[in-house]
Amino acid sequence: MSVFQKYWRIALGLVVIAALIIAPMSLNRYGLFILSQWAVMTIAAMGLNLTLGYAGQVSLAQGAFVGIGAYAAAIMTSHGMPLVAGLAVAILLCFAIGWILGYPALRVQHHYLAFVTLAFATLAYLIFRNEEWITGGIYGISNIPRPSLFGYALRTPRNFYYFCLANLALVSAAAWWLIRSPWGRAFVALRENPIRALSLGVDTRRYTLMAFAIGAGLGGMAGSLYAPLVQFVDPVPFALALSLNLLLVVVVGGSGYFFGPFLGAIVAFLLPDWMRFAEGYYLICYAVLVIVLMVFCPSGLLGSDPKTSAVDATAKVVQNSSGCFLFHEFLRILVTSVFTDDLKLAGQPLSVASMIGFITIRIGKLGSAATV
Repeated sequence: MSVFQKYWRIALGLVVIAALIIAPMSLNRYGLFILSQWAVMTIAAMGLNLTLGYAGQVSLAQGAFVGIGAYAAAIMTSHGMPLVAGLAVAILLCFAIGWILGYPALRVQHHYLAFVTLAFATLAYLIFRNEEWITGGIYGISNIPRPSLFGYALRTPRNFYYFCLANLALVSAAAWWLIRSPWGRAFVALRENPIRALSLGVDTRRYTLMAFAIGAGLGGMAGSLYAPLVQFVDPVPFALALSLNLLLVVVVGGSGYFFGPFLGAIVAFLLPDWMRFAEGYYLICYAVLVIVLMVFCPSGLLGSDPKTSAVDATAKVVQNSSGCFLFHEFLRILVTSVFTDDLKLAGQPLSVASMIGFITIRIGKLGSAATV
């Protein structure tokens, strides 16, 4: 790594951190909500990225673990217990269930394992919906209180956003350490060639179970933050669609890349709201955009070159990759066709960052005028 690349990474990281801290100060309640949701779902996607991207174990049950964590936190905080207790119970409960769910992964692989986790996700949803004595059934659990931290109330949307952001930072630091530890290298060895890893002394059985358990624990943690964020929990948000959306986050961002869930969560959870300028057609535009992205960047935004670092991969996605160059041109045409009346963009060389930034500013102006 050159000195320029090192300082470029540091500068880019500082800019992103500053944006996450400063930008919410000018957002309305809805803008703070979707940013908080991005932070929470990024935590859940980091767990799935560990299970799928690093350990190579297919899972369609991450949304179920988010639901388990949400219900655990909702039940405990509704009975007067602190969120910290609900957070601990959610993580431990999901860790234990994930460990048990990992046993089928010792016998089946690939799409067979996906069907096993799909069955578990369906079972969890049915329990959320039908066991009214504990989950409230279709009526859910309402009036979930937001916590206080060291006597500082987190009831306002902005304060709770910073609480979610702090949890994301802690999880990111822990995941960064885990990936670069011997455990992380064992997960990668398990993904690349389980037989060779076993021949080198890696306990593939234990690491398979650990991959499921840790990923599930992060899903439970995300759920325990989601419950006080929305302050109402019912079965609908934790159906199969959430698991598929989290899978989309990992795949679009780049499976097996540390920063993949961060970018993927932007595409899956923020981009649909950014595209509401298309009014009734925004979901169609979003679907087309994701399809085009996956056609020309099948390995995700950071997956163009497995030897490329996060920053270099991002630059390559934007500039050098022929497929993503077409995606860049598609986005440029979309922006110029929609916003030509506001700004003379046609014919100007625009980067993906500048185009997304312009869309964000425009949507922010629209959102600030709306009443949430």
